[in-house]
Amino acid sequence: MSVETEATLSRPPGYEDADNLRQQARAVGMNPDYWYAVEEVQRVKPGTVTEVVFWKRSIALFRSEDGSFHAIENRCLHRQIKLSLGEVEGCRLVCGYHGWEYDEEGRVAEIPDLFGRKQVPRLSVRSYPIQVRYGLVWIFPGDPALAEERRIPEIPELEGPGRWACVPLRFDLSAHHSIIIDNVSDFSHAYLHRQYRPFDGATLTRHETIGDNVHLAYETRVGRGRISGKFVDHDRLDTNHMELCYEYPYQRSNTDDEIKHWLFVLPIDERTTRTFFLFYFRSLKLPMLPIRIPRWAMTTVLRLANRMLIGPLLSQDRWAVEAEQSGYEHNWNAPPIEVNPVVRSFQQVTVRKWREHLDHEDAAHPIDA
Repeated sequence: MSVETEATLSRPPGYEDADNLRQQARAVGMNPDYWYAVEEVQRVKPGTVTEVVFWKRSIALFRSEDGSFHAIENRCLHRQIKLSLGEVEGCRLVCGYHGWEYDEEGRVAEIPDLFGRKQVPRLSVRSYPIQVRYGLVWIFPGDPALAEERRIPEIPELEGPGRWACVPLRFDLSAHHSIIIDNVSDFSHAYLHRQYRPFDGATLTRHETIGDNVHLAYETRVGRGRISGKFVDHDRLDTNHMELCYEYPYQRSNTDDEIKHWLFVLPIDERTTRTFFLFYFRSLKLPMLPIRIPRWAMTTVLRLANRMLIGPLLSQDRWAVEAEQSGYEHNWNAPPIEVNPVVRSFQQVTVRKWREHLDHEDAAHPIDA
């Protein structure tokens, strides 16, 4: 057996070659016909461009000098180099090699030297629908005709004059997106967080798949950390119960309608995922006092909490999912063993939605007989 053949056999199988649900779940992408958060607004300044990737597809995200966002296929039609290596001039993205200019719709608007031609040829790269919401930039990488039908999740608490404070947290993780979804709703890993105790003593009380959503609930002690627990009003809130949902392709939780979060994942490839966590609270209290922190101070409190408590807590999850990714790559053919039934439900939905995408692609592009 050649070295190349041995290396191929040692890799985890692709979706079509997978022997079980776990192998399938760890190989699939995500259905592109949804809105995906790709970057924080604050990270893309006016007049700049950056590369974002949706499942191995490179996209140039640029912000015109007027502050508007645009997303186009990340390649110059001339020599195929990435447009994200170029610059933004006004409302156009300029290739850094020969200076070809692309407008907001991906059309070639200017070529510096036409060598005697009278007009710029009609050329364009693909553009993507884009929105800004909740402090995040969203792209619709699928069929643009579905962009109006498929909506970004509605989070009324984060909009309007009475909106709750929220400071997004972004992580780029060396792990497949399905591993992250498994982790964030499987409360059997409370041992990992024994230092911070965001939850413990979890007992699964609901587990139900309805359409593309997996609903679950735990009886669990929420917010019992030595420091973080002092900011939660346990006397006023029911912090012994949490409801969660894998609302494909998003995930969310709710504790007594006062402590909530959403997780948005951006699948990059089989071992890389960008995540955006949005934690938001109706209110928190001052430690040792039955007094709520004023709304005007909540953003500052959350920034500190992200740095000192929530960020370090999620770093433990980062360690775990990246270690699991490595473990899977080395032991992908080990018999799958899972004790929490919700994990299998997550994987079933993830695989089914990918199959739906592949079937749609096959129907749109049939192979000639």
